[in-house]
Amino acid sequence: MNGENQIQKAYESILGHDFEKAIAWFEEAIAAEPNNAAYHYKLSITFARSNKLLKAIEYASKALELEVENEVYRYHLQVLHARELVEKALKQLSLESEHAERVIFLLKEAITLDPLSIEAYLILGEAFASRKDYARAYQTVQEAIRLEPHHEIAKQKAALYQLKMK
Repeated sequence: MNGENQIQKAYESILGHDFEKAIAWFEEAIAAEPNNAAYHYKLSITFARSNKLLKAIEYASKALELEVENEVYRYHLQVLHARELVEKALKQLSLESEHAERVIFLLKEAITLDPLSIEAYLILGEAFASRKDYARAYQTVQEAIRLEPHHEIAKQKAALYQLKMK
């Protein structure tokens, strides 16, 4: 028995914006073909889009375990780990400014894993600004602008940090 029929049903559910049903169909496909890495990968993407990051990481890890050489699976898992680090950094940043060093470490690690994470650059800029290191805050959001030139929040933050440097 293969899971292709369930995969088609999962895609139909996604097109109907029913992500919970899509997850159930992907899980059924995996039950039918537990060693099909692509099914684990697809379920991981659906979990990630549903903001269920830990489940997304779990299934992305399994996909990579099944196909160790697959660079797409490896990159997807890296991006998920980067999102996890950004979430941890956000929680710590909101606690106290005394956690700024830890936040900066987490965000630099996230950027290493996913150098295209605009969110990581913006939050890293905030962490530098919380230490009144406006030059580094400005440099950091400039990197976000380089990646996405029309990002309004990044441009606003850059202007703010530039003013505070004067």
